Amino acid sequence: MSFVVGTALLAAVTAVACSLPGVFVVLRKGSMLVDAIAHAVLPGIVVGYALTQNFDSPVLIIGSALAGLVVVLGTEWLGRTGLITGDAPQGLIFPALFSIGVILVSTNFANIHLDTHMVLAGDLNLAAYRQLEIGGISVGPQYLYVMIIVLLVNIVFLTLTYQKLKITTFDPEFASTLGIATKWVNTAFMFIVSVTVTTAFNAAGAVLIIALMVAPPATAYLLSNTLPMMLTLTVVVAVIGAFAGFGIAYFLNAATSAAMAVFYGLLFIVTVGVERLLRRRSQTRSNALMSLDRELS
Repeated sequence: MSFVVGTALLAAVTAVACSLPGVFVVLRKGSMLVDAIAHAVLPGIVVGYALTQNFDSPVLIIGSALAGLVVVLGTEWLGRTGLITGDAPQGLIFPALFSIGVILVSTNFANIHLDTHMVLAGDLNLAAYRQLEIGGISVGPQYLYVMIIVLLVNIVFLTLTYQKLKITTFDPEFASTLGIATKWVNTAFMFIVSVTVTTAFNAAGAVLIIALMVAPPATAYLLSNTLPMMLTLTVVVAVIGAFAGFGIAYFLNAATSAAMAVFYGLLFIVTVGVERLLRRRSQTRSNALMSLDRELS
């Protein structure tokens, strides 16, 4: 497999793996919580490396996901106290965790290659550099297969918990009356989100990961009237944006993840414009028909 094809596939798989759980993140109005989780992964990475001395160890992913879960649970706990409202709890917790990670890197691990800029921005091309070879034949980037595993885990999780996630998302009070443990469902879902964000940060970074997780579902939301349709369109938008962003980055010699984020943003803006235009035309036509009815009567 050529480097170009492998990188393009990595971009597409990463985008789909992030955007699928992003559907429920958007519907639950928790988009900025993804940003908080993404910034909180740094101390988890540092602690995981301290324990294993290996950047490829799955302990780093687990530790980072748990750090992200601390943001979620801490935000919910502070919100339940009633002392702080809105998104203030997130603004208190994730900067503290990220700052701890920066201090750990700059003091205890200054001699290792752990660049905070890479954690923030990521580099999909660099993530695709290490190739997996079977029998001396390259079968694509190693990181591609890591993201494929994450994608499969997300698909299995969403399939098994689809009904519970749907009910707890649209009507959590009704879900409680049905005996659904909404707290555990939410915690399990946010842990999956944390694992996804943690695994994908090499490709997209803490800042751009929110674009991959939120922009495709937000665009699909404008074009959908059912949840299955929204899920389907999210995958379509994610794949189109991944290939288009990769193509733009390839010709401009730019960062792939950044080009993907820009394309997703432009696609969302265009969708908003088209939707507003269609609604305006529909309203104009409706007003014209009402005026005609009044004239005929």
